[in-house]
Amino acid sequence: MQAKRAKLSDVALRAGVSLATASRCINHPAKVNPEFRERVTRAVQELAYVTNGRARALATSRSHSIGAIVPTLNISIFATAAELLQRRLGEAGYTLMLANSAYDPVQELAQVKAFLEQGIDGVVLVGAEHDPKVFELLQSSRTPFILTYTYAADSQYPCVGFDNYRAAYRLTEYVIGLGHRRFGLIMSPTSWNDRVSQRLAAIRAALADHSILELTEYVLDVSYSISKGRSAFRRLMTGAKPPTAVMCTNDVFGVGALLECRALGIEVPRRVSIVGFDDLELAAEIEPGLTTCQIPIQEMTDRVVDYLLSSIAGRTIPQAVELATKIIIRGSTGRPG
Repeated sequence: MQAKRAKLSDVALRAGVSLATASRCINHPAKVNPEFRERVTRAVQELAYVTNGRARALATSRSHSIGAIVPTLNISIFATAAELLQRRLGEAGYTLMLANSAYDPVQELAQVKAFLEQGIDGVVLVGAEHDPKVFELLQSSRTPFILTYTYAADSQYPCVGFDNYRAAYRLTEYVIGLGHRRFGLIMSPTSWNDRVSQRLAAIRAALADHSILELTEYVLDVSYSISKGRSAFRRLMTGAKPPTAVMCTNDVFGVGALLECRALGIEVPRRVSIVGFDDLELAAEIEPGLTTCQIPIQEMTDRVVDYLLSSIAGRTIPQAVELATKIIIRGSTGRPG
């Protein structure tokens, strides 16, 4: 005989609270007395209670779920952001639904459509470059959405992030200030990746502003990996005039370059300086540590959740928020030897 499915009233009775309190504990746990929350949580576990999402969605016109589309999960910065999003949303009674577009605009558009068909309450997108149909769908459905990892004061759409151009320019100027004049660059393609496009433009502009013309580029496909960083660095250093400084548009390539230096017996930073971008945990653990640009991942995630929840509730909140980045100087950079 099939066991009877527990109801919210059963949870309330077991926890010794009112039906309204039980509902608040499940849907808005942060707003409830910790003692009640603990009792209701215990009752939910004992009764194996599962919320009826479809019924709640019909009653509230909300699914209590947020969709996030990231370009890849091969870069741990996006995985970290997803974990932080899930934690913050969970505290507010929301579920995170995650999709990986693989830098494919067609796939991303299909994912947005699927989210909307499921009645998603809000959407998180990475970067500002997307198929125009994505914005049309989100606006026509009146679904709150926000752009992340990017910032522009005149952005047409809500955004919370940082100025990739300014951050990369400052980082390049720091390396130039060490006395370097021969530069190499390891980057991924700029197609459907406005963050890399802005970083590339900034690196070129900083070099040009200091009358430095030597920039050797090595472009990799979008399957980020340490091994690709290693192979790209090897090609840069085996040229006729190897660079004394190598700029990497992410830490994954930077770590790969440092590992290849060890394999080739290249002394860092005496013979070559190496710079990354993101400040992944690995950047501080490798020897020597990787100089990089630290992005405000925790603050950005908090602001994203604040914006979406406020938009869903009809509250006014700033449409464009710029967060500060920070240059983290470690042992991978120094004056040219």
